[in-house]
Amino acid sequence: MAATLLEKVWNAHTVRTLPSGQAQLFIGLHLIHEVTSPQAFQMLREAKLRVRFPDRTFATIDHIVPTASQLRPFGDALAEEMTVHLVRNCKEFGIPLFDLDSGRQGIVHVIGPELGLTQPGVTIACGDSHTSTHGALGALALAIGTSQVRDVLATQCLALARPKVRQIRVEGKLSRGVYAKDVILTIIHRLGVKGGVGYAYEYAGSAVEAMTMEERLTICNMSVEGGARAGYVNPDATTFEYLKGRPFAPQGAAFDRAVAWWKSVATEPGAIFDDVVRLDAGSLEPMVTWGISPGQSVGVKERIPDPAEAPEMERAAWAEALAFMSLESRRPIAGTSINVAFIGSCTNARLSDLRAAAEVARGRKVAKGVRALVVPGSQAVAKAAEAEGLHEIFLEAGFEWRKAGCSLCLGMNEDKLRGREICASSSNRNFKGRQGSPTGRTLLMSPAMVAAAAIAGEVADVREWLR
Repeated sequence: MAATLLEKVWNAHTVRTLPSGQAQLFIGLHLIHEVTSPQAFQMLREAKLRVRFPDRTFATIDHIVPTASQLRPFGDALAEEMTVHLVRNCKEFGIPLFDLDSGRQGIVHVIGPELGLTQPGVTIACGDSHTSTHGALGALALAIGTSQVRDVLATQCLALARPKVRQIRVEGKLSRGVYAKDVILTIIHRLGVKGGVGYAYEYAGSAVEAMTMEERLTICNMSVEGGARAGYVNPDATTFEYLKGRPFAPQGAAFDRAVAWWKSVATEPGAIFDDVVRLDAGSLEPMVTWGISPGQSVGVKERIPDPAEAPEMERAAWAEALAFMSLESRRPIAGTSINVAFIGSCTNARLSDLRAAAEVARGRKVAKGVRALVVPGSQAVAKAAEAEGLHEIFLEAGFEWRKAGCSLCLGMNEDKLRGREICASSSNRNFKGRQGSPTGRTLLMSPAMVAAAAIAGEVADVREWLR
């Protein structure tokens, strides 16, 4: 019987079925960072355990690292302390660490693919919500909590129930000015932030097949925002070309053998899905969130909705969101003033994202009173962008050019919103307090849309800014 990628990878990594009905799933790659790992390592010490397969675990520093200056010791005492703990833990347990001196440091979900650690058919775990990112390469990538980080370190296994599979087919061609970020925001808007609960999302269709790997990474990154346990794209020629020559990818004849196996894990024609959803790529437009959930969004040409028109179960949530955001229903989302513009995060801080934003920023100036930041997703991204002169475009326009890190995505570092500031952000979450201020407000959009908003000083339709 024809099988999906999820079924194949799950079955290949199942050690046994537990009495609970869950599978004991072997984890091929474990990625860790400085925030969710210290407690897990302490648990190992207390239990007098070692890391079972240190060669399958890789660490980086990203969440709490400052991006303005990365000279040690950091100005933030907590950031310094957590970094010290990560360095010590990796040294004690024999785990490779991509630190600030490595040239390979960056956001964990950016460096995994770019180093070739992320590969098709692999099970991946990380103590971070957006681990689903790695599914773009045909991996089964799972977000876990700190106690599960301990479990993987100690046993290289997890106890998990297999999710159902929903295929989301995006057919047709995206219009100019419409990006992968708009695709996933549309999916979350239509299916809801809880629509994916119990499912893994398989992204397919001609529009997805035409996407670059970096675009696929953006879509899979936000699977969790739609409630899905994982998200993935079947490996294909784009995947193989992306991986070829990367440091941790197979080399030479081993690469050819790997490709043959990678092809075999893809979903087979005739495979049965638990649900199928279809979208017309040509009908999509740039999306902007107006509320406090990634599902609360509208097209840039649309108006902020009225809670009275919401489904009965959502009216209170819509009203709460509008009150918190201080936005008026039935007003156009375009023209909403901003104070801060942030281009970065594991969703949209790769080279193609910076290129798209620079295309808008070139020869223009950030609006007076707007604080604008560009934060590359990794040291490698920063180096490549600087080689193309993208940093000069941003600096001349009035953006700040920062070091690699999570930065203003989650406000765990020195980059935070202040008071009631409203931020146009290329990140993934617009929850209350997400960007460091309990009263700060976030509008999610694509990097190019953020660049347009920074220059206009308000939400603007990037399609009108593209030359």
